[in-house]
Amino acid sequence: MAYNIADLFEHTVDAVPDRPALIAGGSTLTFAELDARANRFGHYLASQGIGPGDHVGIYAINSEPWVTAMLGCLKVRAVPVNVNYRYVEAELAYLIGNAELVACVFDREYAPRVAAVLEASPKLRTLVHIEDGSDADTSALGSVDFDEACEQGGPERDFPERSADDVYIIYTGGTTGMPKGVMWRHEDIYFALGQGIDALTNERVSSEFTKAEQAAASPSGLVFGVIPPLMHGAAQIATLSQWFIGSTIVLVGKFDAEEVWDLISAHGVNSIIITGDAVARPMIEALEAHPGRWDTTSFISLSSSAALFSQSVKDRFLDRFPNLIITDSIGSTEGGFNGVTYAAKGAKADGGGPTVNAGRDVAVLDDDLAIIPPGDTRVGRLGRTGNIPLGYFNDPAKTAEVFVTAADGRRYSMGGDFARWTEDGRLVMLGRGSVSINSGGEKIFPEEVEAALKSHPAVYDCLVVGVPDERWGQRVAAVVQTRDGHDVTLEDLVEHARGHIAGYKVPRELHVVDEIVRSPSGKPDYPWAKHLAEHGDARVG
Repeated sequence: MAYNIADLFEHTVDAVPDRPALIAGGSTLTFAELDARANRFGHYLASQGIGPGDHVGIYAINSEPWVTAMLGCLKVRAVPVNVNYRYVEAELAYLIGNAELVACVFDREYAPRVAAVLEASPKLRTLVHIEDGSDADTSALGSVDFDEACEQGGPERDFPERSADDVYIIYTGGTTGMPKGVMWRHEDIYFALGQGIDALTNERVSSEFTKAEQAAASPSGLVFGVIPPLMHGAAQIATLSQWFIGSTIVLVGKFDAEEVWDLISAHGVNSIIITGDAVARPMIEALEAHPGRWDTTSFISLSSSAALFSQSVKDRFLDRFPNLIITDSIGSTEGGFNGVTYAAKGAKADGGGPTVNAGRDVAVLDDDLAIIPPGDTRVGRLGRTGNIPLGYFNDPAKTAEVFVTAADGRRYSMGGDFARWTEDGRLVMLGRGSVSINSGGEKIFPEEVEAALKSHPAVYDCLVVGVPDERWGQRVAAVVQTRDGHDVTLEDLVEHARGHIAGYKVPRELHVVDEIVRSPSGKPDYPWAKHLAEHGDARVG
């Protein structure tokens, strides 16, 4: 039985062919129509000699061609590779070389960047551009228009048999370092992230057809809004996993809070995925600023992943939607799903970060890689076993560092997060060890401090880093973006923070900036914040 992503998508197509699969850019495609278009692009790739194991970059904002290109790759057992659309020449050249791309699908506006790195990318031989309304010159590239490429391929689904061992790669930049390609077997990513585990029973599905059969038994599917960029793994997996259960995907091009509410209102969106405060805060503020503008009666659930979603922002959503189901999923590209928490109004952190119900195969390990059992409240490194990645593409050293064999003889993915169990067996997520702060021997995790500061009414966004201190080794520095028309002092923040966290965790200096730098997916840029805190002017306490 092959749990292959292309096969799983095709099972849904066969189960609900006439159900809308995708709403994007003003057009709607049914599952059958999207399948045929992906078949066409897959056949075009095959005509260019692209097949099993070949890597194809997708360098574009969210659009129908983005997902069609992804599906077309999977149809012919090629590997779609996400490329950050913010990358400029040096970063783009690095990723093309590191990922060994043989083809690239790109928005036309990025043609000058692609042209600038082409000579240094000898393996890159097939180029396809997506018309985006720009007039960028593609003549030097010899690229083919995406629609023309699809027209060159037939709509038939007549591809060779696929395998559960086919590889899916997600490039992730994380919070530090150069981007790395995380390699998953299709079967492993399905069971780690993609609906292979039943949400109610926490058990594996019994068949590759289970979810498609459930979709067919339902008169209509969920209408699901994908808000983050597809070049982020959370958005890709959310899109695929929702298709596996027969949902209609509504894609947002580039994030704009008012546009999201427009789409929710126009298409009766039931549920959305976001990436923490970077998306949630502008959304709720747009809604508060325009009461009665949008019909939100269809909106029943909101899921956040991959970035901090602070309690203060959750509370504002629950004030507006008392019955809204808010889930905060904890996981990573390297480790898969680690746990989930359901938001409640006014919930407090349990001596650290968010407290979650642990996912299947999650563990906390001590310094000797021995398992810390649930109920033992020692702090350890978070790990996950079972269906985990093969490793990092072209990086055996990093693979050996992150994917380790523990004392119980099992292989674990350990991406650097710290956690501890509560006495009743839930997980307290403490944050990434690589950005933790050591002050006088005490370990301080930035996300906990950030959550406390974000509940201050003058704070719009913030990052917390450690800076050198002669006495304590490091002290806590807060980099803060205030709300329009507000100001805040270090003393204000210290007084406020003491009501939420221990005294040794409160900030000792403050840097106010016009805007906090984050990735398009909302992930924090800690190196930027640390450099600013170490070299900028500060209000020191």
